[in-house]
Amino acid sequence: MQTSAAEPDTNGWQGALRGYDPGIFYCEMLRSSERSAAIARVASKLDTISLETLRARAGDAETELYNLGITFTVYSDKDAIDRILPFDLIPRILTRGDWQHIERGTIQRVQTLNLFLHDIYHNQKCIKDGIIPADLVLGNANYRKEMEGLDLPFGTYVHVNGIDLVRGRDGTVMVLEDNARSPSGVSYVVENRHLMMRAFADLMDGVPVMKVSDYGQRLHQGLSEVAPAAIDEPQVVLLSPGVFNSAYFEHVFLAREMGVPLVEGRDLFVDEDRVFMKTIAGRMPVDVIYRRLNDDFLDPEAFNPDSMLGVKGLMRVYAKGNVQLANAIGTGVADDKAIYAYVPRLVRYYLDQDAILPNVETLICREKPALQQVLDRLDQMVVKPVGESGGYGITIGPKATQAELDDQRAKLLANPANFIAQPMIDLSVCPTLTDDGIEPRHVDLRPFAVTGRSTWVLPGGLSRVALRKGSLVVNSSQGGGSKDTWVLGEDVR
Repeated sequence: MQTSAAEPDTNGWQGALRGYDPGIFYCEMLRSSERSAAIARVASKLDTISLETLRARAGDAETELYNLGITFTVYSDKDAIDRILPFDLIPRILTRGDWQHIERGTIQRVQTLNLFLHDIYHNQKCIKDGIIPADLVLGNANYRKEMEGLDLPFGTYVHVNGIDLVRGRDGTVMVLEDNARSPSGVSYVVENRHLMMRAFADLMDGVPVMKVSDYGQRLHQGLSEVAPAAIDEPQVVLLSPGVFNSAYFEHVFLAREMGVPLVEGRDLFVDEDRVFMKTIAGRMPVDVIYRRLNDDFLDPEAFNPDSMLGVKGLMRVYAKGNVQLANAIGTGVADDKAIYAYVPRLVRYYLDQDAILPNVETLICREKPALQQVLDRLDQMVVKPVGESGGYGITIGPKATQAELDDQRAKLLANPANFIAQPMIDLSVCPTLTDDGIEPRHVDLRPFAVTGRSTWVLPGGLSRVALRKGSLVVNSSQGGGSKDTWVLGEDVR
């Protein structure tokens, strides 16, 4: 028999959270509230707000996103190319202890990836010592021979890193994949916070949430630190492919937050081993380029000769150390999904430490015993192509049809080196506003780390949420949305 609207449910909720049940999954709000009085207060406040009020505020937030032009592009959809990233008003909250663990693990991971990249482009000791197979590195499509022997300031290759983290049913935080080329999404972190401060100030009142508003300043500082020597006030620019790029809103946002010019390849040129920017006052030297452009398109002289997006001669200037690029050319090796499986070994090899943030168990299909295990348990595994991103090409075994499993089996047999496989993780959930009320939806987390001389991690990161009921795919291109991520601390907002 159902309880009346005035009676609390079995969990004690009688308002917006009434009937909310995370089931077997770890709930980021309720389970954390057991360890945090602040999170418990937020949950209690949320429960006092009616669903009608929440939906009205959600509608206002969506309108604001449209008006601000906070969009991303889906090239595969001919009918609706530019979309807002759906935003859920109910925050994902991390205790200070949880965050300190994530922060330390992220810094360790970034340090390891930078040591690995320096090694493979110099002495290649990790290969010689048998830590990682040579063909996995040297045969990688993202390996750039042009980087061999180049020394970068502070050994920093990955200046901006986004690590995708998930939490399992037992509460363990694990690394799902690395993003060491041009990780996107940080603009949503900052804008989501601004949106929450306007739409949900009453929920935030009195909650010590660490600020995210200084990301642009921190990014500019980190990029300036790696500028060529003897330059006191380096000129930083953000290089974008242009308005038709899926993350163009973010490029505009970050250039504005850093206070630097947003440029395209046609705005830059090389002369006498320096990079210059065209301005109405004449040419201006450029010292650091935060590039949101893939390696292949950076320099038609060194890479793809058909590229109309890059700067001819840029690689020559870079090789001489007269300009720095963030992230460095060739960092794609470090976020290859096959390399990912070896990162815990690389942590031990370079730092003599255990990985603070463990990997999700991963089978490398290029290895015959692993391939056989995957084929034997295909209906239980999540199979991913090593070179894809954005959730494309993934087969989730427990949710796949027999035809989809047969198709994936054929692909595995035809090209096993192109795939890794992982067991399906019972991702943690967070209360999320849906058409049917507040329900649990699966979430992940992408912390952003900025590295110059040292590494700083933005407190929180991008919490992506799988808005479709039962879905485990959080990517925006696959129907996911985002939440504001609150880290409890001393600093407010």
